Amino acid sequence: MTVKIVNMEYARQVPIFKLYGGHDEWPTPDLVHCETIASRSKLHNWHIRPHRHTGLYQILYLHQGNAIVQLDERRHRLAGRQVVEVPQTVVHGFEFDHDCQGYVMTIAYPLLTQLSRNLDESAPLPSLPHIHVLERRVDQDTIRNAFTRLNAEYTARAPYRGIQIEALLTLIYVWLRRNRPIGQRLAPRPRSHEHFSRFGELLDQSHTTHHDVAYYARTLGITPAHLNVITRNQADKSPLELIHERLLLEASRSLVYTSMTISEISYELGFSDPAYFTRFFKKASGVSPKAFRQRAGT
Repeated sequence: MTVKIVNMEYARQVPIFKLYGGHDEWPTPDLVHCETIASRSKLHNWHIRPHRHTGLYQILYLHQGNAIVQLDERRHRLAGRQVVEVPQTVVHGFEFDHDCQGYVMTIAYPLLTQLSRNLDESAPLPSLPHIHVLERRVDQDTIRNAFTRLNAEYTARAPYRGIQIEALLTLIYVWLRRNRPIGQRLAPRPRSHEHFSRFGELLDQSHTTHHDVAYYARTLGITPAHLNVITRNQADKSPLELIHERLLLEASRSLVYTSMTISEISYELGFSDPAYFTRFFKKASGVSPKAFRQRAGT
């Protein structure tokens, strides 16, 4: 049920967080984060004020309790056994009752792209928020068990953790795509959001080729200046900063999750000189690749 429409003039002033309440970039090389609703909401008196994410897609599963969710310009009442999808740049906030139980899963867009392409190479990434009501008992059991197991796997650090997490993510994502509400368009999105989402997809496909900003703008059919305006408005960053962020993310994951040498990683990511890669990584992260790998314990 829709509660009311709110003024969207404030959208550009809405804070952009990697995880709500934090000010650092994505904190680990993991491309997924899972936590209970209570773990973060309790810290903020069960009130998550309106904010946006860039490069992150969130799924909230409310198993028990009542809440109000804001999605862009509308507020909706939630009850137990509902799932909310929140794509990047959608303004969202929550007011939870103190007895709410459930989970919040956050997926970085490179992993979301992989999940989506595994299902359908031509399928677009989710661009609109959706609210799913779990009416059938089989759906209730499927989603509850998947989120419970995912949270346990995420926190346990057991062998083959990554494979198991991806399997559970795939189960949840398949269910969401099969059960997308027909005709439900909670919030029409401006053209700039489409350009921004497409820019992110292009980065996922081409980050190792080291294309310049002009290439991405030309591929999108807009000027570099227009692309700069879009990324500044959506992410408060320039296109070049986002290009570098994508390279840094891939480099960080390679340092933590592979046994490749630093030279091998540099060539894998399209750098012609390992020394240049080391300078790039240290400037972007504050530490050398070697120090980063040692800090991660690999």
